[in-house]
Amino acid sequence: MTDLSTDYLGLRLKNPLVPSASPLSRNLDTALRLEDAGAAALVMYSLFEEELHAEDAMLDRFLLHGELGHAEAENYLPGAGAFHGGLDRYLSQLHQLKRRLEIPVVASLNGISPSGWVELGRALEQAGADALELNVYHVAADMHADGAAVEARYVELLTELRRVVSLPIVMKLSPFFSSLPHLVQRLEAAGAQGVALFNRFYQPDIDLDELRMTDQLHLSTAEEALLRIRWIAILHGRTRLTLAATGGVHSESEALKLLLAGADVVHLASCLLQHGPDKLTEILAAMLNWMEEKEYASIAQLKGSMSQRNLPDPSVVARASYLRVLDSYTPRPGVWC
Repeated sequence: MTDLSTDYLGLRLKNPLVPSASPLSRNLDTALRLEDAGAAALVMYSLFEEELHAEDAMLDRFLLHGELGHAEAENYLPGAGAFHGGLDRYLSQLHQLKRRLEIPVVASLNGISPSGWVELGRALEQAGADALELNVYHVAADMHADGAAVEARYVELLTELRRVVSLPIVMKLSPFFSSLPHLVQRLEAAGAQGVALFNRFYQPDIDLDELRMTDQLHLSTAEEALLRIRWIAILHGRTRLTLAATGGVHSESEALKLLLAGADVVHLASCLLQHGPDKLTEILAAMLNWMEEKEYASIAQLKGSMSQRNLPDPSVVARASYLRVLDSYTPRPGVWC
């Protein structure tokens, strides 16, 4: 029988398919459906440090400084002891998921300051999370901050949290680093157990009628998996960290390619948001059929077999492929008419 099991942050999973941070984990029934569909673990929706700060400021304004307004209005405000903030809601959901699910539950923390990460990370560990995914969504727009300072920000946040949390930690990274392998090496030395490649930066758009910036949310496409394939293929065998691929997985094809490149687990979000938990079952079954056809006995056998270190020509994931691809394309004038 084909063995689909894999290792993720020191956890033994029944297969490599893990729903990533998304609104799906906000609902317990949906989380249970994902488990029934074959999910091997679940990453919770992200807990944002800024939202908690804003909520605390609002609570302070309305509950602790009510005397600044009309005295009659105080009767309409809840007592401070009855208020349940974002952290309380997140911890409550984590408790529910841990109580009802049999698969590991990974908490997702999107923080901005070392002190915030330490405080929130400790709370998530105490609430029973099996691991922590740290998402540093940082847009390096400071003209005075060099690349080394940007890297140091990530390492500092991880180091501070590592001092107080014993849980496995996976760092979710963007692809916008001048030397990604070097950063991964530094994160491993600082105590990370894994990296998730890659975070998707959501780009603002411009409304030409209203002449204003607008927020846009676009779900991923299968083509986005190509960037993950390249970098996971480069990193496999050069680090002991768990390699999680996230972004662009919409079918068994992307999942298998990422595993062949060297991913330990494959995250899914957009395809599940579009098609529901049953899509996971479909992908898992198709992966199993392909492995049986190709006579792979296990995920361990195929994993990394097409990484850069194992390819006959390692240049196919480096600059040489860039030259070959450009030289191989010939425009067809007939299609311009």
